Amino acid sequence: MIIRKGEKKDMARVLELIKELAEFEKEPDAVEVTVADLERDGFGTHPLFETFVAEINGTIEGIALYYNRYSTWKGKTIHLEDLIVTQKMRGSGIGQALYARVMQQAKQDNVKRVEWVVLDWNKPAVAFYQKSGATVFNDWRIVQMNEEQLLAYECR
Repeated sequence: MIIRKGEKKDMARVLELIKELAEFEKEPDAVEVTVADLERDGFGTHPLFETFVAEINGTIEGIALYYNRYSTWKGKTIHLEDLIVTQKMRGSGIGQALYARVMQQAKQDNVKRVEWVVLDWNKPAVAFYQKSGATVFNDWRIVQMNEEQLLAYECR
C-alpha cells in the first residue's frame, strides 16, 4: 500500500470513490461535482482541498479529502470531508492508514482540531473513530442550506 498526495490525474478515480460513498450513504443521485470541478478546485491557483490516496498495485482503493478551516475558538483547523475506502477493501487497513496520514498532516500543520461528520447509523465508522480517541458528539446538529434554499432566501 502506498499513501501519497492526490494528483490532478487521480480526480476521475476520486470521483468514482465519491459516487461509491454516496451509494453507501443511500444518496446515489446527490453527487453533482464533476472531474473538471475537482481538477479546477483542487489544483488551481488557490486549491480548495487536498487529498491523500491509497494505492494498491497501481489502483486507488481509498481517499481522504480535507481542507483548512478556521475556528473562532481554536484558530486553524482541518475539516476531513471524506474518508473513503472501496467496499471490497474495507477492513484491510486502508482507512486506518489514510486517517493516520490526515492526523499526521494536522500535527505537521500545527492545527488545533480536526473535524468531520459521521452518520449515526454507520456504527463501524463511529466505533473506529471512538477507538482512535476522537469524540463523537451527540448534541450538535448539522445545519445546511442547499442551492435551492439559497436562491429562495431573502436578505432582509
